[in-house]
Amino acid sequence: MKFATKAIHAGVHPDPATGAIMTPIYQTSTYVQEGVGNHKGYEYSRTLNPTRHALEKNIAAIENGKHGACFGSGLAAIDCVIKMLNPGDEIISTNDLYGGSYRIFNTIFAKYGLIFHFVDMQDPNAVSALVNKNTKLIWVETPTNPMMNIIDIKAMAAIAKEAGALLCVDNTFATPYLQNPLDLGADMVMHSVTKYLGGHSDVVMGALVCNDDALANEMYRIQNSSGAVTAPMDSFLVLRGIKTLHLRMQRHCENGEKIANFLTAHPKIDKVYWPGFENHPNHAVAKAQMRGFGGMISFTLKGNLIEDALAIVKKVEIFALAESLGGVESLIGHPATMTHASIPKEVREKSGVVDSLIRLSVGIEDADDLIADLSKALA
Repeated sequence: MKFATKAIHAGVHPDPATGAIMTPIYQTSTYVQEGVGNHKGYEYSRTLNPTRHALEKNIAAIENGKHGACFGSGLAAIDCVIKMLNPGDEIISTNDLYGGSYRIFNTIFAKYGLIFHFVDMQDPNAVSALVNKNTKLIWVETPTNPMMNIIDIKAMAAIAKEAGALLCVDNTFATPYLQNPLDLGADMVMHSVTKYLGGHSDVVMGALVCNDDALANEMYRIQNSSGAVTAPMDSFLVLRGIKTLHLRMQRHCENGEKIANFLTAHPKIDKVYWPGFENHPNHAVAKAQMRGFGGMISFTLKGNLIEDALAIVKKVEIFALAESLGGVESLIGHPATMTHASIPKEVREKSGVVDSLIRLSVGIEDADDLIADLSKALA
C-alpha cells in the first residue's frame, strides 16, 4: 500500500455500530466490563482509547513501523524514550538541537545521572569518538532545528548497532512523507505531531514508532505508567490531518524551494539554510535519504544585527510571528529569542544560531504572495 492510501485508510475502519466512515471520538474515561477481566480490549482511557488507538496504528503505518504510541506533546514522547535509560547511561545528540529537547536533556534528566554529549553529527567520526561502554542512546534530529543540517541516518545506525545502543530519530521536520528512519536502520522515530502531522495548528501532541516488540512493550509501559497521553478529540483531529499530509507536504516543498531561491538572490541576505541546495554541506545525504527537501528554511542577515532581525519578523503580514511550525499557514520566528532561548548564547552561537538568524515555516499559501510579503519586510 502506497503512502497516500495508508495516510487515509491505515488503522481506521467504519464504525461497526453506525457505519460512520470517520473514527468516532470516544470521549470516555472508562469502559463497562461484562465480568472481571472480561472486556472488549479497553479498560481505562489512559491505558488505551479507541480513537487514540486508531491514530497510533495510522502513524505507525505511515512510518513503516509496527507499533505506535501517542503522547500529550512531542516533549512527552522524548520523556518516554529517556525514561528507558538508567543513571550512568550516556546519550549522544547533535549540537544543533531543538531548544526544548536540549532543555529536557540538561535541566530535567541530567540531574538523575544521565550524561549527555552534544556534537556535530554531520561528521560520523565525531560521533564514533564519543562512543563508550556506557553509550545507550544516539538521538538524531534531521533536518536539524534551526540550522537545517542533514545527518546520515544509515551512518548513525551503524554506529549505534556496533555500540549496542538505541538510535532514535526526531523526524518532525521531514515527516514520514519525506523520510522513513526505520527503513534506514533507526530503532525508534519521534514526532512532534503538533507540527506537520496535525498540520493545522490546533493540536499539541507527540508520537513514537518502533518495530521491535520488546521495545514497544517498554514504550507502552512508560506511556501508561507516566500517563502523558493525548485526548480523544486531539486524536480525531490528527487522524483527519494526516489524510491530507501528502498533499500538504507537496505544496510545502514547492513553496519552500521558491522562497529559498528568492532569499538566496536577495542583497540583504547573508546565508540561506535549506537542504535542497546543491552547495548544502550534506545535500547528497539529504537527496539519498529524503524524497523532498521540505518547507523549513533559516537565513541570516548581512551585518548580523538582532535589531534588523526583530524588525523584519514584525513587518511581515502574511507570515505570522509565532512559535511552532508545520501548519498550513506560514510562520516566521527568531530562534535566539524564541524556540532556542533556553540554550545559552555561547552554546547556540557555536552551532550557528546567531542573533540575525530567522526561521521560516513555509505554509501552503500562494508562493508569490509569500515572496511579496518577505520582499516588503526586507525592504
